[in-house]
Parts: sequence; C-alpha cells; structure tokens
Amino acid sequence: MSQTSALLVIDMQNSTVAIAHRAAETVSVIAGLRERALAAGVPVVTVQDQGGEGMEPGSDGWQVVAELAPAGDGLVVRKTSPDSFLGTGLDAILKALGATEVVVTGFATEMCVDTTARQALSHGYDVVLVANGHTTSVRPESESESEFGAYAPADRSIAHHNEIFRNIRFPGRRVRVLPAAEVEFSPAL
Repeated sequence: MSQTSALLVIDMQNSTVAIAHRAAETVSVIAGLRERALAAGVPVVTVQDQGGEGMEPGSDGWQVVAELAPAGDGLVVRKTSPDSFLGTGLDAILKALGATEVVVTGFATEMCVDTTARQALSHGYDVVLVANGHTTSVRPESESESEFGAYAPADRSIAHHNEIFRNIRFPGRRVRVLPAAEVEFSPAL
C-alpha cells in the first residue's frame, strides 16, 4: 500500500533549540528534510509550543528558528501540551491533506516527539521517526550535578527512543526509524 507523507517539525523554537543537544546538527538535518519534502510536494506541518516560561506567543523564544520557519502560507499547529494532537487541529489538517504517514522530527525526544509519535499511531497514521532528526536538552553526565535528576544523558535518551520505536508493534500500523538520508517522501496523488 502506498503512503502519503507529511513532515512534522515539532517545537524547533528559539527557546528549545538554545538548550538542545546537537542543536546545529539537528536543525541542519530537519532543514534538509524540509527542503526535500517541499521539493517532492509533501506538506510540512510546523508544531509550535505556546506554553511555559520563555514560550509565550509572540516572544523571541516562541519563534521557530529561522532555518525552519514556515513560509507565509505554511501549515502551523499551536499546542499547549506534549501531545501535538491534543486540543489542536493537527488530525484534521493531516486528514485534509490525505496523509497516511507522518515523518516525525523535533524537540524533545522523550516528551513531545515521543508523545506525538505515539498519538499519531493512535490516530491511524503510520510513523517514521527520523533517527537523527530529533533531540533533547543538554544534560550533564553526572546525575549529582544535574537539575534533571534521573534523566538519561542526551545521546542515550535519543538512542533509547530510537530503539523503542524500532520495536513498537501497533496493530495495523507501520513504524520505522530511519536516518534522514533514507527517508523517502510520498506526496499525495
């Protein structure tokens, strides 16, 4: 069965990218995917968090980083929770686009990326998690010097979630974890 893809760019905003592990590399990977998606006629949906300190709508921290900012007519979904579907129009947008598969990228691996990818499955979409297209916050290696408590170091958290998604089984859904170079976009017919 052929897929109709949509690329999700989750929470790649000035405030989050400022604290992101591998920030420049992740932005570059997502920018490359975005360019390829648009060239293939695949829609890009930018998900923008508008909750919490430093993420107030209109503030500099709330703005999507320049390299990933949607064009004037770009699709933008604003959310207030880690779930990009909860209380937003994301599902309706994807259905209107005829999307059957979401290609998931963004920040933060273990919160918004994970939650949105799992909810995409529950909403009937196949999922491609871009292995090198999501990231989390920078963290000290030592738990004792960290405000993050028992969170795993960033590289391990990213690897852990990639492995989880490689092994998730969801009835009637296809889940893949691919490096950006192996993502093939399928536009609507």
